[in-house]
Amino acid sequence: MIHIIGAGLAGSEAAWQLASRGHEVRIHEMRPRWTTPAHTTERAAEMVCSNSFKSDDPDSATGILKAELRRMGSLILRCAEATRVPAGNSLAVDRDAFSSKVTSELKAHPRIHWEEARVEAPEPGIPTILATGPLTAEPLADWIASATGSGRLHFYDAIAPIVERESIDLDIAWMAARYDKGGADFINCPLDKPQYERFLDALLAAERVPLHELDTPYFEACLPIEVMADRGRETLRHGPMKPMGLDDPRTGRWPHAVVQLRQDTLAGDLFNLVGFQTRLKWGAQKEVFRLIPGLEHAEFARFGSIHRNTYIQAPKVLDATLAVKSIPNLWIAGQLSGVEGYLESAAGGLAAAFAADRALRSLEPLPFPPDTMLGSLLHYLALASSADFGPTNAMLGLLPPLPEGLLDLRGIKREGGTRAVKAAKGRAHRERALLSLERHLNLAGGLP
Repeated sequence: MIHIIGAGLAGSEAAWQLASRGHEVRIHEMRPRWTTPAHTTERAAEMVCSNSFKSDDPDSATGILKAELRRMGSLILRCAEATRVPAGNSLAVDRDAFSSKVTSELKAHPRIHWEEARVEAPEPGIPTILATGPLTAEPLADWIASATGSGRLHFYDAIAPIVERESIDLDIAWMAARYDKGGADFINCPLDKPQYERFLDALLAAERVPLHELDTPYFEACLPIEVMADRGRETLRHGPMKPMGLDDPRTGRWPHAVVQLRQDTLAGDLFNLVGFQTRLKWGAQKEVFRLIPGLEHAEFARFGSIHRNTYIQAPKVLDATLAVKSIPNLWIAGQLSGVEGYLESAAGGLAAAFAADRALRSLEPLPFPPDTMLGSLLHYLALASSADFGPTNAMLGLLPPLPEGLLDLRGIKREGGTRAVKAAKGRAHRERALLSLERHLNLAGGLP
């Protein structure tokens, strides 16, 4: 028997992978009896901040990671693809349908046993994967900090609001994807310059929820919209409100700024404001976001909010298999380990299961190669500088450089420009990663 504490994306993936390899698995999940500042259901793999698994571009970092997870039979990716909603060139899901499907798959598996419990410390002598996520309950978080001697690190994370589709004025907004990639999947609300300036003034003046821990940083890849606006009046136009690639059908030109909304349910009745995570008070959100053309009468199914996330000092605590260096038969996976993002969390759960399976069969640890996307994430966690360690997403920059001379970059740039060079590098990284993964799986004895 192996214990998995936490039924988020990492814990769910780990449970499925281990059960598929013939192990008896017990999942400990504290919800619904004990809840968190962000979760609203008792289901496994509940997505709280966004409904997106990011880009489906096969040569992007997330595209490569998806290919690796698909090759290894990821439950999370399979359920995501079965519950996807239109999102241009990205994989987004109906979050309720997705978590319901993951939950039903886990509870139907004969070797997976579910227990509602809030665990304050792993049971000594029982192989355990800690996958309690960034909202780990205080007693267990305290135990981790004490047992590993690493302390606790934190950052603030925010959630974007969701509005009812029927309340969006499609005489003003229009349906399209940026540069027409994918279908007409996003609702786009255009702002001219005076409208943008008015919105920005109201956003900057709006009342914010006070932060209790002033020295806790924000996660840079998921900044609240008002914090981005604090950095300069043009910041939003080059971030979540960028108009590039979105031709307003009424003018044939790009607006001064655009707010995009992404479908959040299979029924298409709810849409979330892309990149509009916020710590504004709820009343302020209603006033400010209704200044956006097309959202003047928006009805909010959920307001945005902010919460504090916990993660460990991974370089001090973990090796490149997610094993805790100071405690045998203990692994930490998911956002608690220092990765950021739903896809990355699921990947960490898969990697922890891979490592735990080998340990349970008395085999030597076998880290994923650093030239795979998954391996590069795990090596970052193990080898990054402890002095400035922070959570990371999957990025091509984590991969080792391509061999010199592999690509004729000058020729590619002459033919297709900078974008073509980027695409060629992405393809080369993907080909190398998948070949390396195949060798790794063969060395490990294949998949069950």
